[in-house]
Amino acid sequence: MFTGIIEELGTIESLEHPQEVPADPSAPGRPARLRIRSPRVLEGVRLGDSIAVDGCCLTVTSHDGTTWTADVIATTLAATTLGSRAPGDRVNLERCVRADGRLDGHIVQGHVDGVGRITGRTEAGGTTLLCLELPDGLERYVVDRGSLAVDGVSLTVAGITGAEVSIGLIPETLDRTTLGRRTVGDVVNLEVDVLAKYVERLAGGLLPTGADR
Repeated sequence: MFTGIIEELGTIESLEHPQEVPADPSAPGRPARLRIRSPRVLEGVRLGDSIAVDGCCLTVTSHDGTTWTADVIATTLAATTLGSRAPGDRVNLERCVRADGRLDGHIVQGHVDGVGRITGRTEAGGTTLLCLELPDGLERYVVDRGSLAVDGVSLTVAGITGAEVSIGLIPETLDRTTLGRRTVGDVVNLEVDVLAKYVERLAGGLLPTGADR
């Protein structure tokens, strides 16, 4: 589990595909091996630990104290922005939260629900207002003043109109995360509040069936 409070901006050193293209055209594609330079976030990390990369929970498969690697399956590459990353790109990083640590953001699983697109960015009174277009089906989980993880960053929804949400970013967030570099047209990983999905599931089980109506 994560909190959406970014600890370090890492730098992608490589994104390699060690396996050949599947002979079966219906196969999901090739997995990849991601190598990231991030000395700070590796403090206390052991093999098998989890680190969120732009909101995607990945497992550390090797590290040397400065760089580390993670294997990324083809499904994750297709469902997130990781498949389009290139060497030199900066990424938001967060180690999994300790059970005795502070939950400063909100509960983030590192399971990306969809990819959104930035549709607007305006500056007003020291605050940057970011507008995001949600992918189909996610708008029902997002509420005004609710929580939304954007590239792994825990943020509060400032407003919502249909499938578009607006989020206010303070200078600290712009400086410490990749959101300060994002522009109109960029795509970002989104994870909605998991509590909303559980509520929907439970409420669905309580709704009357056709025979009960």
